[in-house]
Amino acid sequence: MAIIMEQFNNDYEKYQKAHKQVQEIKGFYTHLFTYIIVMIGLIFINLRYSPQYLWFLWSMAGWGIGLIFHGMKAFNYTPFLGKNWEEQKIKEYMDEEKNKRSKYE
Repeated sequence: MAIIMEQFNNDYEKYQKAHKQVQEIKGFYTHLFTYIIVMIGLIFINLRYSPQYLWFLWSMAGWGIGLIFHGMKAFNYTPFLGKNWEEQKIKEYMDEEKNKRSKYE
């Protein structure tokens, strides 16, 4: 019975992680769609009313940087800290805490 419950918990945990990942990707695509629509509007306004200075590029660049980081997070692309860095750090801190507790017992 314990083995069945453990398997259920593992499957549920995997499902939760997958669901969270899908929600992240969905959020990224919503963000991307909004970015495209707003940028089209800003480009139109800029070219229509003040074509001598292309100020929309500043908005495009600033928001674009945020969009890139959102995409990197949504698709688990972390070139700076490596794959599974966060999980490894969590495990490391949990092991440290476990070792501290076992010292005092």
